[in-house]
Amino acid sequence: MSKFTGFSSLAISYFLLVSTIVAATDVHYCDNNEEYEVKVQGVDITPYPIARGEPATFRISANTDTKISSGKLVIEVSYFGWHIHSETHDLCDETSCPVAIGDFLVAHSQVLPGYTPPGSYSLKMKMLDGRKKELTCIKFSFDIGFGSSVADM
Repeated sequence: MSKFTGFSSLAISYFLLVSTIVAATDVHYCDNNEEYEVKVQGVDITPYPIARGEPATFRISANTDTKISSGKLVIEVSYFGWHIHSETHDLCDETSCPVAIGDFLVAHSQVLPGYTPPGSYSLKMKMLDGRKKELTCIKFSFDIGFGSSVADM
């Protein structure tokens, strides 16, 4: 047995222990009959479940047949079916613009307040071009765990 075999096993075990959990979530289009110009392949959320008061990153992998020079992301969040939050972001702050034809990634990081209740949430995201034309609309669910709280801050 090589002296490096034990080291590599230990290193792999350590990496698996401390690596951040990433969850790929099921994504649904808002309108299954719509032919969106941007096709979403998936959403990865890190860490998962999301911890209150800690940074969370949403990575959306997508593909487009058209060049996108500008636009907006409109995000709506619901908790137990109740709309609780809306925000709008410049698309070019979340990905490199112009977006070329082909695959691209939209990434958004945010720290949820420590008072955010744990549980299951749903998110609806619309991507609009510079003329406010809807390029895609997706929905997915995510969980917020019992991680950090106001008392921890």
